[in-house]
Amino acid sequence: MSRGGRGKAPMINAAPGGASVRARAACVYSGHAVPCLPVVLNLDRAAVAAALPWAPLIDALDEAFRGDYGLPPRAHHDLPVPGRADATLLLMPAWQPGQALGVKIASVFPDNAERGLASVSATYLLLDPESGVPLAVMDGAELTLRRTAAASALASRYLSREDAGTLLMVGTGRLAPHLVAAHRAVRPLARVLVWGRDPGKAEALAAGLAADGVYAAAVRSLESAVPEADIISCATLAREPLVEGAWLRPGQHLDLVGAYSPAMREADDAALGRARVYVDTRDGALAESGELVQGIANGAITAADIVAELAELAAGSRAGRGSAAEITLFKSVGCALEDLVAARLVHAHCGKP
Repeated sequence: MSRGGRGKAPMINAAPGGASVRARAACVYSGHAVPCLPVVLNLDRAAVAAALPWAPLIDALDEAFRGDYGLPPRAHHDLPVPGRADATLLLMPAWQPGQALGVKIASVFPDNAERGLASVSATYLLLDPESGVPLAVMDGAELTLRRTAAASALASRYLSREDAGTLLMVGTGRLAPHLVAAHRAVRPLARVLVWGRDPGKAEALAAGLAADGVYAAAVRSLESAVPEADIISCATLAREPLVEGAWLRPGQHLDLVGAYSPAMREADDAALGRARVYVDTRDGALAESGELVQGIANGAITAADIVAELAELAAGSRAGRGSAAEITLFKSVGCALEDLVAARLVHAHCGKP
């Protein structure tokens, strides 16, 4: 569990009386009974975190990928900002027919740091699937961190060895502790190694994990640490490969999360060539993953070398790990279904009468 929600009670804003957000009670207006609109919840980061323990979230993602859902391409809009760098608006809708409907709205304003603001902001809007009426507005950043880590853990459940005992966390950003916690929810990881370009940040992350009862240690040499790990999880903004295929050994699972554009990558072509490759969604990964885009362009792999996406693993139509000696690689670029599933869980947790 992330430590991000400590020290502050979750904020849940709703109408007085704790009315259910799905309620259709009659309201009196000018002497006539009319249907009341649902109460719209306003949920902050702490409320989202408290509503998303790892095991239920991972199981919910697994079930959702086996079901019926709509997942259109994300809308990407460039926004001119007078006197400043151009900004970006991203719209990521998804639905489960008759069950759920929602959209994540994210923005990237590169110059926000000059004003002491985060460059990336995200909000999730959950709607009633039967009427389109808003049900909840919630913090999209925490939602994204948790669903991203949970998707990696779901993939690990199909792809890593069941006896995996050591995790190497490559990267020290906000996603790193979530990935550690999610992977530990599905595998008996007794030891966590942490590597980052800034040794001080790696030491700080290891200390934070240790404070939560995790046996964790920072490492200085990535090349030396990779062979020690059973699972290697990467969450960085690297534009050049960090993990080399020559360092890998049989039986490992490589989880690539951070590089999210064709110009970025965390593992080299040799790693792709040695591993059985899996993705969250084929369309997303082939369009946005630098490992795949560059690897295919370089002739290291082809699109046909992708063994399966998460929906196929969940449905059992494609196989996961086939032997203890295989090297498996999971590339995640994120998808809106994961946001929707997490938002449903938050709403179910926070929206009760």
